[in-house]
Amino acid sequence: MVPTPRAALLAALGAVPAALWPRASTVAVWVGLVVLACAVDAALAAPPRRVAVARQAPGSVRVGEPATSVLTVTNPGPRPLRALVRDAWPPSAGAATDRHRVRVPPGERRRLRTTLTPTRRGERPAHLVTVRSVGPLGLAARQASLPAPATVRVLPAFTARRHLPSRLARLREMDGRTAATVRGQGTEFDSLREYVIGDDVRAIDWRATARLHDVVVRTWRPERDRRVLLVVDSARLSAARLGDAPRLDAQIEAALLLAALAARAGDRVDLVAVDDQVRARVTGQHGPRLLGALAAALAPVEPSLVEISWSAVTQVVRDMLSQRALVVLLTALEPAAVTAGLLPVAHALTRDHTVVLASAADPEVAALRRDRGDVDAVFDAAAAERAALERAAAAGALRRRGVTVIEAPAEELAPALADTYLALKAAGRL
Repeated sequence: MVPTPRAALLAALGAVPAALWPRASTVAVWVGLVVLACAVDAALAAPPRRVAVARQAPGSVRVGEPATSVLTVTNPGPRPLRALVRDAWPPSAGAATDRHRVRVPPGERRRLRTTLTPTRRGERPAHLVTVRSVGPLGLAARQASLPAPATVRVLPAFTARRHLPSRLARLREMDGRTAATVRGQGTEFDSLREYVIGDDVRAIDWRATARLHDVVVRTWRPERDRRVLLVVDSARLSAARLGDAPRLDAQIEAALLLAALAARAGDRVDLVAVDDQVRARVTGQHGPRLLGALAAALAPVEPSLVEISWSAVTQVVRDMLSQRALVVLLTALEPAAVTAGLLPVAHALTRDHTVVLASAADPEVAALRRDRGDVDAVFDAAAAERAALERAAAAGALRRRGVTVIEAPAEELAPALADTYLALKAAGRL
């Protein structure tokens, strides 16, 4: 039994008879009457455990976008249900108002709507539904928590989408769909044309020359339908907070932007999220379904407090790729981890593929490097400078092994990676 504020008000009114008949028995009688009234009122309330509840939640929603969860409350009993219903969700689901007052006549049902605005990516399971059934006098209530399973998959926000139009314009220029063209030796046959002085004699098509009685050469265009493999590090370093979000979220944003750009360029994009084992894998998707498949696969991935296994990454790359491709490693440029894990396998990766490492930098380290306000700040700045030098040394070691290294703040990582992809494509390295 749960007393209501009305019961407290009724108990407070007992001050009147207590003032008129100032005896202990007067107070005892009044308290007894209040307790009896509350007990009778609670007994007359509709039994909350007999109430049927069912949730209808959206299957998926992006971070920051509103969605509606519908809770259906059915009263199968003979008494009217007057209740306060709590539609409980975890705080990160962003339920604006999860408490609803409802009156359900016998044998009827009511639908209660809760607006959700998720603030974090991942699976968000709903909690129990609490029904507090109030008696007809409003003095007391009975309460029960009932299961109504539902889960909302919160997809990445993909705020980096705003950088896509400008990169697509540059891609169209490179592909020759606008006035700007890119010259250079490609790998895919385009057409035949007459030989001119300066052409590579290796491009002469001797059969066509004999047939046409004129020297002609083959022209080539950059090959489309290249392979791009995105490797997202979900190990312990991806759990580091960069501002308000973990490093993993910045890596996911960069992966989504590059996937959208590469798909528009006609490349085939695959993705794997890995730490000491594979956490997510997307292969064989293309066209409009690609981004949805990537977002759905990456949504439940959370950082694991283990070290990434670079030998496992190398094996995954070998299993997934049978030809030369662009392999993008979205991980942290941490000197110790790079020296112990990535450097020994870097040569094996760069021998068969074009490899890019993209790392989101910690803004707090940059702030420490700039601060010289007092003695403690100077020591912190010195430590930050030392860490920067160690990262630069690790990046240099990777570059000497043929890895292209990108380090940028979290909000700038996605466009920086997209620009690197376009630069590699323009240079004919893809």
